[in-house]
Amino acid sequence: MEGLSSVHNLQALSALLSPNNEDEEEDLQKVKPIANLGPGHIGSPAAPSGDKHKEGSTAYVKKNSKGIWDEDEVTEGAHFDDLTDPRPQPEYEIVLKQSVGTEDLFLGLSRKDPSSMCCDSMLVRVKLPDTKASDLVLDVRETFLDLRTPKYKLGLHLPHPVHKHEGNARFITEREELEITLPMNRPMDCINLT
Repeated sequence: MEGLSSVHNLQALSALLSPNNEDEEEDLQKVKPIANLGPGHIGSPAAPSGDKHKEGSTAYVKKNSKGIWDEDEVTEGAHFDDLTDPRPQPEYEIVLKQSVGTEDLFLGLSRKDPSSMCCDSMLVRVKLPDTKASDLVLDVRETFLDLRTPKYKLGLHLPHPVHKHEGNARFITEREELEITLPMNRPMDCINLT
């Protein structure tokens, strides 16, 4: 008798969990259409069945509709990346420099600290063994440095923007090393460092 009541309990539970199809159809008709929306309906509202889907207006409009991307979207120096060029990358280091006077060092009057935020310029040292100064081709952009020689190729994305026209470079033949000094371009320096 106990087994029979458990079967009835299971059948009652099954009927409770899966109501009749007729009741389900009536319930679905009572529900508002907005309640039938799911995660796939997020975004622009669906177009009427007779109309084609129109693109929403955006603030960004491409200048050249046939181009995949604009020049502003491409990172500076990407056109210098040549994966088929077998020349090795030379050894280099980047050193950040500060102009510090006695009032900074002993009295701390200018609020400069040793952090990179207070640096004025960037020094890039590149070791170029067996290279002459006349073989160097150097191109400096705001965020990219391109150096090419017959034996080496260096495409360096700079850690900070620089003033590309105000830098200087010198080749030290004794050490076979190129030193490139680039003043950093920081638009907020007049506020932060005064």
